[in-house]
Amino acid sequence: MPDATDADGLTVGQVSTRLGVTVRALHHWDDIGLARPSLRTIAGYRLYTAGDLERLHSILVYREIGFGLDSIRAILDDSTADVPGALRAQRIQVAQRIDRLQQLSAGLDRMIDAHERGLLLTVEQQAAIFGPEWDPDRHAQARHRYGDTTQWQQYAERAASRSPEEWQAVADSVADLDRALGDAMDAGVTPGSPEANRLVERHREVFSSYFPLTRQMQVCLGRRYEADPAFAAHYDGIRAGLTTWFRQSIDASARAHDIDPDTATWQ
Repeated sequence: MPDATDADGLTVGQVSTRLGVTVRALHHWDDIGLARPSLRTIAGYRLYTAGDLERLHSILVYREIGFGLDSIRAILDDSTADVPGALRAQRIQVAQRIDRLQQLSAGLDRMIDAHERGLLLTVEQQAAIFGPEWDPDRHAQARHRYGDTTQWQQYAERAASRSPEEWQAVADSVADLDRALGDAMDAGVTPGSPEANRLVERHREVFSSYFPLTRQMQVCLGRRYEADPAFAAHYDGIRAGLTTWFRQSIDASARAHDIDPDTATWQ
C-alpha cells in the first residue's frame, strides 16, 4: 500500500460521514477485501482515493437493491460475471418482496379495521350469518366498552383473518350449543352433573373462538349473562329460566376445579 499525505485521500471517518455508511462496515469491507483503501499515511492511517470512493458507491448501490456482499464482489471483480442476468434475477426477487409487502400492508389494514370495528363483515353479511335480529352496532359498543383490554386485542387479531365462511362456522357452533343447553334443561340435567359439566366445557371451547376463556373468566361471564337484560333475554328466550340454570352449571363446574365462584375474577 503506497504511502501518502493526508491531503491525498479521505480517512475512514470522513468516508463514513460522506457516504452515510458506518465505520464498522468500512472496516469489515476492508478486512474481507471487498473495499480496501489504497493509500496509507506515514503515520499508518488508511486513506480512500477517488477510485476507492467509486467502488464504495457501487457497493452501496448493489447493497441497496438487495445483493449480498459475495454477489457484489463477483459483480465488481469477475470480468466474466453476467451482470445483466444477475440484475434480472434480483429484479424478480425484488418483485416478490414487493408482493409480500403489499400483502403485509393489506393485512395491516385489516388488523387496524379489526381493532377499530371488531367485525370485518358488511351489515348484510352480519344479518345473513347471525340472523335478522342481529344488531350491527353491537361490536362498536363492545369496542367502546372493552377496546383497551387484552381480550379485545386477541379478538381483533382473530377477526382480522376470519372469512365470512369461518364466521358462519362460529355462529353455527354457538347456535348448536344454545340448542344443546335448552335440550339439557328440558331433560332435567342438573348443574354439577357430568353432562352439565361437559356443556360448560363446550361453552368455553366455543367462546374461545373469540378469545381464550379461562374458567374464572367463564364464571364472570355467567354472572354477566344473568345480570345483563340482553343476555338474559337471549338465554331465557331459548328456555325459560335457562340463564340461571346455565350460570349455576358454570358455578358448579368451577367448584369442581377448586374455583370459588363468589371470588372469581376476570383473569
